[in-house]
Amino acid sequence: MSPAPDVQADVFPDDPMASADVEDIVADILANTGVEAAEDEHEGFLGGPSDPSVLTQYADHVACSVWTGEERLELKLSSHGRKVHSLGRPVLTIEGLVASTGLSPLIACSVDTGARGLLFSFVERWHREMSSFHLPVGELTIMLDDVSSLLHLPVVGDLHAFQPLHVDDAVQMLVDLLMVSAESSRAETAQCRGPYVRLQWSAINVHVVYLEALRDLSMTERYAWGVAALVHMYDQLNDASMSHSRQLDGYITLLQYWIYKHFPPVVDSTVDQDYDEDSLRACRWIVTKKTMNNICTPAYREHLD
Repeated sequence: MSPAPDVQADVFPDDPMASADVEDIVADILANTGVEAAEDEHEGFLGGPSDPSVLTQYADHVACSVWTGEERLELKLSSHGRKVHSLGRPVLTIEGLVASTGLSPLIACSVDTGARGLLFSFVERWHREMSSFHLPVGELTIMLDDVSSLLHLPVVGDLHAFQPLHVDDAVQMLVDLLMVSAESSRAETAQCRGPYVRLQWSAINVHVVYLEALRDLSMTERYAWGVAALVHMYDQLNDASMSHSRQLDGYITLLQYWIYKHFPPVVDSTVDQDYDEDSLRACRWIVTKKTMNNICTPAYREHLD
């Protein structure tokens, strides 16, 4: 029998043309791989996520507009802190009801003037899919521990659901608690089309629908107000981070003091030298129109970077 031919020698002979063919094949593979990698690299957004399946609403996010050079108009801060202070002390009956719920400390720490540029620069980095701020150091978010330490709001307890209030009951409560006439109360609720009153009309910053709940809460266990405050803040950040939004609602005090607490190198805040360590952490800083600066959002954006 004749020996079998050397297959390896036949396939890879010592021929310069065969080596060139192999090199061409390898080059083609590398070239195709590079093209596919480039295509994958440009699948996402400029300066944003490379995988669009994670942050599914990034196309409508304000950060996407910023990267394309479209600066959003300054948001409106919807906060009534200054109005509350200008109204003076509330009626003693209602002040007692608020104190019994554990919410009265909030009266002393409400922000009168919000740091617009600072707040808006953090709103740009909030992503609703993750409920967190995306920063160069990673993802950060406001925790229940922050709510407890900053505001001394209870984070353990039941969640209370407010029941709808009938207009007639609201009118009677206005007469009893605010000592206004029934005619005036009915006219106001008619204009508001329900059991509501306007802040300018009322002598205190309390929604009518809450008054009956405050009566009930004064006789029950404490509720987890901190959880409700945090969830509400998340919802407002979700809305404000979209490019089409025009205002930031929610409890601005929580967001601003959280930034003061965790980002001292970024914020030039004024500390109260007479601060008592046993009081709310939010009372540590003095926030007035005189102590606020006029730094705009792009400047804070660079600070965060």
